[in-house]
Amino acid sequence: MPSALPDGEPMPVDGALPAHALAGAGDRPLGFYLHVPYCATRCGYCDFNTYTATELRGSGGVLASRDNYADTLIEEIRLARKVLGDDPRPVRTLFVGGGTPTLLAAGDLVRMLGAVRDEFGIADDAEITTEANPESVDPAYLAELRAGGFNRVSFGMQSARQHVLKVLDRTHTPGRPEACVAEARAAGFEHINLDLIYGTPGESDDDWRASLDAAIGAAPDHVSAYALIVEEGTQLARRIRRGEVPMTDDDVHADRYLIADEVLSGAGFDWYEVSNWATSEAGRCLHNELYWRGADWWGAGPGAHSHVGGVRWWNVKHPGAYAAALTEGRSPGAGREVLPDEDRRVERVLLELRLREGCPLSLLRPAGLEASRRALEDGLLERAAYEQGRAVLTLRGRLLADAVVRDLVD
Repeated sequence: MPSALPDGEPMPVDGALPAHALAGAGDRPLGFYLHVPYCATRCGYCDFNTYTATELRGSGGVLASRDNYADTLIEEIRLARKVLGDDPRPVRTLFVGGGTPTLLAAGDLVRMLGAVRDEFGIADDAEITTEANPESVDPAYLAELRAGGFNRVSFGMQSARQHVLKVLDRTHTPGRPEACVAEARAAGFEHINLDLIYGTPGESDDDWRASLDAAIGAAPDHVSAYALIVEEGTQLARRIRRGEVPMTDDDVHADRYLIADEVLSGAGFDWYEVSNWATSEAGRCLHNELYWRGADWWGAGPGAHSHVGGVRWWNVKHPGAYAAALTEGRSPGAGREVLPDEDRRVERVLLELRLREGCPLSLLRPAGLEASRRALEDGLLERAAYEQGRAVLTLRGRLLADAVVRDLVD
């Protein structure tokens, strides 16, 4: 969850949405994102809205405590029920992220899921995911999550090399994420993801290949691989500025992406979004697809963002302020925006073009269509898909995805 919040109009005290937001809701899936903002330590590259115990001490009192956090978040789930009124949709996906959700007791995560089930109902084929750091779970914890209704888990592996983990300030040891996959399988989880990061200062091609091989050897059915982005204000950015570690350039990122696609494809993983590969359609992250396809989701927790029917809003960032609002019977929303049709069109192009299925050419304006023809001739879009009315990125197009998208949204 990004640390900066956008500008926007004030949020109503009761969180009420414009009447049009739920028009046609039955045709859109509904998801929940539950943000847990606590971490044992802050990773040097992290720019998310997370807090360590030291950072919270004296800045929120008991309201910011993780001991009663589940009860606080459940209050927002109940608020969501009031705001969405008689919306009949059961929840299709639920994703608990952070932070480190598994710093909470497993029973707290299960209670949060239970509150969503009680208020909205859960679809029979729902995907229920939590993120986890490898050092924050054990077999008993995973078994309790599975028994409580979770069916997917995403582990933050990042790298298999100790020196790379050290630069990232990750505290788990190499080999622990792979062991977590085995423990999750033994607990009965059907779907397991490993998150990897490439382009860390000091990482070599061999280091990256070793990380990919280790991830594949653990036999998850999903792997995410993201280029390291050095955000201003982070510890890593300060270390690079002081010359303590080198900055990784874009060419290295491109080479690492090509390695990832080669190795993962060779192991039976298919890309379905620029940074995500799965061994089957069932292994895809349905919750992320819900974001990428512009469906509806309610984000509960400090700094969490929501979107329902073209209305986007975001909560106050600090856990203490978040809890205070709910305790006082107010929405924790800090602001919102009603997206004009043109903004929604642009967002569809931005997000859907990153998917394996691409975006319909019918979404493009004349300038964007002309840009798409140039991209086709430059080998950035697949010709067969284009002839069927869709813009789908080639492998080279994926390397230049941001630039292609900028041209096509004109």
